[in-house]
Amino acid sequence: MQKHYAKTAALALTILLSLPAGAIEVGQTAPDFDLAGSLAAVKLSDYKGKTVYLDFWASWCGPCKQSFPWMNEMQSRYGAKGFRVVGVNVDQKTDDAKAFLKDTPARFDVAFDQTGKTPKTYAIKGMPTSVLIGPDGKVISVHSGFKPEQRAELETQIQQALSSQK
Repeated sequence: MQKHYAKTAALALTILLSLPAGAIEVGQTAPDFDLAGSLAAVKLSDYKGKTVYLDFWASWCGPCKQSFPWMNEMQSRYGAKGFRVVGVNVDQKTDDAKAFLKDTPARFDVAFDQTGKTPKTYAIKGMPTSVLIGPDGKVISVHSGFKPEQRAELETQIQQALSSQK
């Protein structure tokens, strides 16, 4: 099992390093996507008018495991105010993602991108990477990694985005 994760991580790193250098920038319109989800198809355009915390994650990512409880809390706390967390899994095997989700449940929408097209479109270079998107579809911020001490700063960004929402 350990060997499988190392192999998957090496492959994912190879893919991430081959991505284009130009990352998505603040103020740009977030690229739309249409992916299979855990419950139904997940399309970014379906969230128009909402503030979206788009999180790219993988089953082999330690910080991703730490971020899920926080994202669940943010979804619970701000969902009624027009906030949505959307997790995009980048594992090549959906079964790896489902095993992760069994141990670390998500109380937010989860999409699966086995081809890696969406993280490539967003020029994601590390796991996890989050993109905060305003109700107008424009990128407010991009954040790579997840450390417990960053939770307050990330939540402040969410609160500011929601307060500017019409």
